[in-house]
Formats: sequence, structure tokens, C-alpha cells
Amino acid sequence: LNQAVVAAGGPENLLVTVANPDIETAQRLFKYPGIGLLVVTGGEAVVDAARKHTNKRLIAAGAGNPPVVVDETADLPRAAQSIVKGASFDNNIICADEKVLIVVDSVADELMRLMEGQHAVKLTAAQAEQLQPVLLKNIDERGKGTVSRDWVGRDAGKIAAAIGLNVPDQTRLLFVETPANHPFAVTEMMMPVLPVVRVANVEEAIALAVQLEGGCHHTAAMHSRNIDNMNQMANAIDTSIFVKNGPCIAGLGLGGEGWTTMTITTPTGEGVTSARTFVRLRRCVLVDAFRIV
Repeated sequence: LNQAVVAAGGPENLLVTVANPDIETAQRLFKYPGIGLLVVTGGEAVVDAARKHTNKRLIAAGAGNPPVVVDETADLPRAAQSIVKGASFDNNIICADEKVLIVVDSVADELMRLMEGQHAVKLTAAQAEQLQPVLLKNIDERGKGTVSRDWVGRDAGKIAAAIGLNVPDQTRLLFVETPANHPFAVTEMMMPVLPVVRVANVEEAIALAVQLEGGCHHTAAMHSRNIDNMNQMANAIDTSIFVKNGPCIAGLGLGGEGWTTMTITTPTGEGVTSARTFVRLRRCVLVDAFRIV
């Protein structure tokens, strides 16, 4: 990227990174006098560090665990295509990607069958049990685990191969039916492994979506032809991005309305960011002249 910047006439080292990042290196960056605006993304620890160790203007993008709900009125082929597209986008690293699928029982089997036709592979419960210790460590009493960095953003085929499972080369997503309290559902996985939770009705689906979203108020999606159901979920989950009948990435401007944005700053209140978010509004006033009355 830096080579491309220089080739286009830009300065060298416009983009830089730290080889071994930690909270201490972050704090040094936060306090550097040449920086006036901080844009912080990542886990709660780094956002808290930015708040505690500097008085500079802070734009913070927190974690998310976006649920997608599918009710019995949904266009199932479209829902299947959108869910696989969204949950596999950038191998699920993006905080706004679908992280857990909640589907009404009456259409669950058909939806999963259609997903398999979209380059997604359904895992058995036994295969998911094999994968869990590979992908997650230190699972707490809530069922939430620490994602193994070795597997963040890896291809679905490589993840499957970790338990000796061979899948087609074009596989974009692995999914597995789980209970609502399964670590895959509770944890923001950041890899193309999608838990599917079956519920009795749309009311139960919306309540579970709110629970699993975890109060991040980041992103959520719903596939439905019932406007009342979509309105109910939008108000209940109260996220910065709410996508109806499309992949969550549509809320980032990729195939949906609005400008493209990759920084969703719910913790500090900006929500969906734009170029205006990162500038200072000024006012330059001339008094007693050039007044046309």
C-alpha cells in the first residue's frame, strides 16, 4: 500500500504499524503530541486505555456480535445468499459481518439447505465439538471464549482441515446448528464459522438477537416480508446499523444505501462515520464589513 501511495505521488510511510502491538505501545501513540485526533478500534481494553490516558478527541469503534434473524415470511433463497455473502465477507474479520444466525423453526431446515447451495458447508455437532478447542480458549461461565489469533480471518477450508475435514475449494463459510448459549454464538468469532440457532417464533428470535448482540448496539440484520416484525426488531436491538433483507455489509455502503464506511463508532456516539466525522468544523467571521442589508 505504501508503494502504491508513493507511486501516486504521495509521501513515504504514510501507513505504519507496530510489529508487536500491546496496550503500552498504544498509550505511547495516544500521548504523542503530534496527534490531535484518535480513531481507536478493537477490544474494550484499548478503547478504555484511550479514554483514561488522554484528553484528546476520541472516535472509538467497539466490538460487535451482529445477529441476523430470519422469520417465516422471508424470501429464503435471497436470505441464504445474503447470509453466506455477509458472513464470509473478508473471512468475517469485519465487526459488522453476520456472527450468529437465528432462524424460526418452520423455515430453518430449508434455509440451511439453501445455504449449502451458496458455497457453505454444514458441520455436524461432533465436528463443531472438535473445532471448539482449536478456535476458542479460556471459555468463561457465560460461554464466551478468547478467539485463537492463529485462526482469525482464515479461509473456511483451512479451518475445516484443522480437524481433518476436506471441503470443496470454493467453500466460503462453515455453519453449524448450536444452542443459544454455545460459545460460537456468544463469542465474536471473526472467522467464517457461523452458529445457527433455531427458535420457535419471531418474538423469541428478536429477544435472543438482543441478548446475543450483547448491548454493543453495533449491527444487526433481519430477513422478513413483515414490516411489523422488522420494525419490532429495529427498535428492540437499537443498533447503529440495521439491515433489512440483505447482508450486513450493505450497511457499510457495499451494495446498500449511503456512503462506504468501515468505522462504526457506537461507543463515542458518532455511529456510522463519514469524512465529516474526522474534520474540525471552523467558523471565520468578519465583523462590520461586507454586510449586505
